[in-house]
Formats: sequence, structure tokens, C-alpha cells
Amino acid sequence: MSNSLTRRQLMAAGTALSCAALVPGGRIALAAVPKLEDAVQAAARGAVESGDIPGVVAQVWQKGELVADATAGWLDLERKVPMDSGAIFGLASMTKPVTVALALKLVDEGKLRLDDPITRWAPEFANMRVLRRPDGPLDDTVPAARPITIEDLMMHRSGLAYGFLAPLPLGAALMSRIGMGIASEMTPAAWLKTIAELPLVYQPGERFNYGHSIDVLGFVAARVLGTDLASAMREHLLEPLGMDDTGFAVAPEKRARIATFYISAQAGQFTPSTVDAFTTDKPMAHLGGQGLASTAADYLRFARMLLNDGRLDRVRVLKPETVRMMLSNRYTDEQRKYPFVAGAPFTQGFGLGVSVVIDDKVPGIVTGRVGTFGWPGAFGGWWQADPQEELILIWLQECTPAPPQPGAATLPRIPGTQGQRQFRQSVYEALDA
Repeated sequence: MSNSLTRRQLMAAGTALSCAALVPGGRIALAAVPKLEDAVQAAARGAVESGDIPGVVAQVWQKGELVADATAGWLDLERKVPMDSGAIFGLASMTKPVTVALALKLVDEGKLRLDDPITRWAPEFANMRVLRRPDGPLDDTVPAARPITIEDLMMHRSGLAYGFLAPLPLGAALMSRIGMGIASEMTPAAWLKTIAELPLVYQPGERFNYGHSIDVLGFVAARVLGTDLASAMREHLLEPLGMDDTGFAVAPEKRARIATFYISAQAGQFTPSTVDAFTTDKPMAHLGGQGLASTAADYLRFARMLLNDGRLDRVRVLKPETVRMMLSNRYTDEQRKYPFVAGAPFTQGFGLGVSVVIDDKVPGIVTGRVGTFGWPGAFGGWWQADPQEELILIWLQECTPAPPQPGAATLPRIPGTQGQRQFRQSVYEALDA
């Protein structure tokens, strides 16, 4: 482990310094808003001290500067390596907005249209079938009323499902054939053929249904560009944004910075595991819905680009009108009457790859002023950006519950969720004080 990873720089005075020292790895960065800084550190420290998570990085960016940069706990609990703000985390579903942005860049370049049927690049999805009942036999189907479109994939309304959320028997079939990994040893062509052989759970365009839509979108984007997804992502999005620590694999010289992946069935119990896709030498089909690894600083650059209408520093990544389209609710009131994820009510809106706040009085996956947008990940990471406040919040951890069973149809509580809520609440209370 390099010295830069373990070095602690406690840059606050008085009670702030003593509070940061209560938890190994506790740190308050030098920032412009001391009250806000203290609140962020307290939320991070509290999540670790409660035994909910082993470690976390929490950052707040507002109006052009990083105003809070807090770490707490451990990057590696067993080896007693303190958490560091440069730690690399698996993003899980925080990957989804990044893949959507890549596809939207192709829309800007005229290489894709939102209403394009995906069969133009993924003929595996011609002649799709839809279950007559979500919990019905796999051979009791009707023809898809229309093809899946690019927009359907971005909005999770393709009818594609996750195995752990889809009812049985479809859930079991998805889990056994596709699994839950963030990458696959199948080729992209074999992966697409396998999932396309199974029926959809709902008709394309009918309703939000969380599943493998963005994984398919990533493979489609790569086919449009005639390359693999990792290369497409690097060349067309990550490099222009200066996201040098982000990718589907972590270079050998950076692997000491990977936060240990923990499975936690209850508070205070953390079982170390690994995410092999980040370090394997095997050829892998990387999944655009879940497979990226990144740092808080890198993901902040992505969020800043969206908050700034598609531009970061002097680099234009997306057209302003494309970003506004991405960050606007695209579901009708009628569609929002259906459940959102795992039976939860559809309390907010949804754009292209991100949840969008349309009512600031109602809590949701993201909660803030109207127009706030973001999306979480199953490894415990979470972020949101609030255009009204010119504010970005990022919370990164690497702790998740045990994998759900096929057809579970529920989302297990992810460790750190309470800490995230406290983080968000504390930031807004500090801003309103």
C-alpha cells in the first residue's frame, strides 16, 4: 500500500479534529463551509460507529468547489488499512447513468435515435415474446406488441427483468442463465442471445421494470461503434471527462486502492469477498448496467458535467438539450401508478437513466429541490445532484447484503442506507441554517 493511500491529513481544529479521530480513517478536509464539513464527517463517522458499514467516502461539491471531503472507517478492515478519499469502489448500478450518457453521446452524433428499434444492432431481440402473466409459465406468452427501442432501454421500460426481482419461474431462469455478476465470461453475442431467448415480463413501453435494460444498451452502444464496451467507454466518455481512475477493470498498479468488498447480513458482521471482474485477466463481457469501478473524485467529474449542461471545464460531452432531456421526468402520471422498484411506490419521476425529483415534499431514491437527479448502487454507493443549489453529494462504500434469491421480488436493505439519509439531511440542514 502506497504512503499516499494511508496518509491521514486532519485539516480541522478543536472539536472537529477530536471527532474525526474517534473512528479509524476519520478525516475532515480543508473546505470553505466548516458547519457543512462537520455535518458530513459526522454522518460518515456515525455510519461506521453504528457497525452498519466498515468504511465510506462522502463528498460535497457546491458552486464550483469541493466543500466537504470526509472519510471514515477502513478500506481494508482485516489489514487495518484506513479509508482514503482516493479509494476505488465498484459502482454497481451507479454505472447505469454513465452508460446512458455514452449512448446519448451517440444520439448527439447522429449514430443513434431514441426511437430506434434495438433490433437494428441487436437482431437477437427480433420476435420477442411477453409473458401472459408475470408469474406464468415460460411458454405461456404473447408476441411483443412492438420492438424494444433505445429509449425503452434507457427508461427501464423494455420489459427486461432482473432474476431476483422477476417472479418465478422467469426469475429462476434469468438467475441460472445470466446470473447477477457485474461481468460475464460469455461473449457479448452469447449473453445477448441468452437473455433474448427468455420472455419479457411486460410489454415494451408499458411500465418501469428494473432489470438488464442498461446492460443491453451498453452492448448496443459498443456495436454501433464497432468495438467493445470498455474501449467505447474509455474513448468516448471517460477520457474526455478526465476520469482516469474509472473503468471496467482496475490496472495492477492501482489495485491496492480498491476498497475491500464486504457482505453484511447484520450490523457489525462483515465478510470480506472480492469482485474478480476488476482484476481478472480473463476476457470478460463487461455489463454497462453495473460493471464500472471508480473514485469519488472521478464520479464527481461525471456529475458536474451533467449539472453543467453537458460540459466540464472546456470539454463539451453532451449537448445542453440532450442533458435536459436526460434529466427530465419522462413517465406519464398513469405509468407512475405502477410500482417503481420491488413494489415501492413511484414517488418521483424518472428520466433517462436517473431518478428525478418532481415533488420536493416527497422522499424518494433521491430527495432534494425539484430537479434533483441521481441513482444508487447495490454496493451501497449513492449520489445526487441538485441544480437549484448547484450541489452534488457522493457517498461511496463497498458493503452489500447477501445476494437475493431468484424471484425474491424485493430489494434487501443495503447497509449504509441510514448513513446516506443522514448525510443528505445534514447537508440540506446546514445549507438552510
